[in-house]
Amino acid sequence: MAGYTPATGDEQAEMLDAIGIDSIDELFAQVPADIRLNRPLDLEDGMSESEVYRFLAGLADTNLDAERIPSFLGAGMYDHYVPAIVDAIIGRSEFLTPYTPYQPEGSQGGLQVMFDFQTAMSEITGLPVSNAGLYEGPSAAASAAYLAMGQTGRTGLVTSRGLHPHSRETLATHAVGFGATLTEVGLDGGLTSGEELEAAVTEDTAAVFLQNPNFLGAVEDITALGEAVKAKGALLVVQVDPMTLGILRPPGECGADIAYGEGQPLGNRLDFGGPSFGFFCAKEEYLRKMPGRIAGETTDVDGRRGFVLTLQTREQHIRREKATSNICTAQALNSLAGMIHLAWLGKEGFVELGELMARRTAYARRLIGGLDGFELLHDAPVVREFAVRSDRPVEELLPLGDESDGPAPKLPVYPLGRDYPEYEDCFLVAITENRSVDEIGWLAHMLEHAQAGWGEHIHDHDEAGEPVANDHDGAVTGAVK
Repeated sequence: MAGYTPATGDEQAEMLDAIGIDSIDELFAQVPADIRLNRPLDLEDGMSESEVYRFLAGLADTNLDAERIPSFLGAGMYDHYVPAIVDAIIGRSEFLTPYTPYQPEGSQGGLQVMFDFQTAMSEITGLPVSNAGLYEGPSAAASAAYLAMGQTGRTGLVTSRGLHPHSRETLATHAVGFGATLTEVGLDGGLTSGEELEAAVTEDTAAVFLQNPNFLGAVEDITALGEAVKAKGALLVVQVDPMTLGILRPPGECGADIAYGEGQPLGNRLDFGGPSFGFFCAKEEYLRKMPGRIAGETTDVDGRRGFVLTLQTREQHIRREKATSNICTAQALNSLAGMIHLAWLGKEGFVELGELMARRTAYARRLIGGLDGFELLHDAPVVREFAVRSDRPVEELLPLGDESDGPAPKLPVYPLGRDYPEYEDCFLVAITENRSVDEIGWLAHMLEHAQAGWGEHIHDHDEAGEPVANDHDGAVTGAVK
């Protein structure tokens, strides 16, 4: 192929003539000569389209995604099974192509999707009002802070150190623009310190942000922690993992005023980090201060069921001083995928999925926590994620093999030191229904390999955690039964 030249010589001459100069050099006459290159760029010869394709395909092959190796990465994004019905429905042109419904009543189907999504999220969070979705979890945290400050007239925000790091960072950024103060409460035994929380909440606190399960996987006692929050008149805001709500008490039943979270576990694949969607639910008294859109059910003049856009608190649609959000759109297609996934699971399936994750997590926790050189970071209850401490630096454990001949693939767990300097020797292990008992055994096997320094003889384990003979060679491929 020829070079990727945007204009021919004749076209360039025509443009120069139109602006009244004779050459491209004259165009840059004001740039001092001593800082101009005055020679062609030192670039290698270009590649043909097929060569570019092969080159990029080779780069893509270096990725070990969740389809090729069991992933125990979590930290807010999880490798769940996405049923085929999700793609079948969201792939329909009426859902796939629209950007955002500026005249929403013209699409009753789109409004019904919003209404059904709101109903599902309201049911699983135990809060009466849900919006039609937001961009993702952390921006929903900022929206909750804005609502709380407007509702209370206060400027103090308090967060648990167990809140997702991305949510804490987002709150810190927005606090500057909001004119708010941000106070962080530490952890004790993997859980939010009730003593520190009580001391941190003052008469100027607008909202307290907790997470359940928290970032270390520990299940918090939201009801007990919320007592100190309520005593000072602040709002209790809880970030939740939707997939755990089949077996945990919903935040609404624990006293939460607002619940929000990252919707990716529902019907959305990892997709190298996005896109996904956020959800936002609250008590009814905060309805008119919620961000985004809310769809409602009604009847037309003939008594037929219909849907309308009940509320849209976006600055492009109402007076700016009354707006609670300048959000341009929601991730409607992604939230539709989440709603379809919930409908596919059903109430019983939703609970069964939570129970399955809890059982396999308990097995993984017992197995890995019992390995030489490893211990559990905390003994608090968990559902689908837990933290492990190693007696060796985590970065030394991650390579799947000896790196003397070059970089090796990395063990698919999450190093906590990236976000918590005090936990540099710790990592997170996340379990979904996609992780089988055999794959959990593979992870334990790889950790033993890494702990032994790669090359020492180690053992596999049976389902009870007892060592058994093995013939693994430590390779990434073929190691999973």
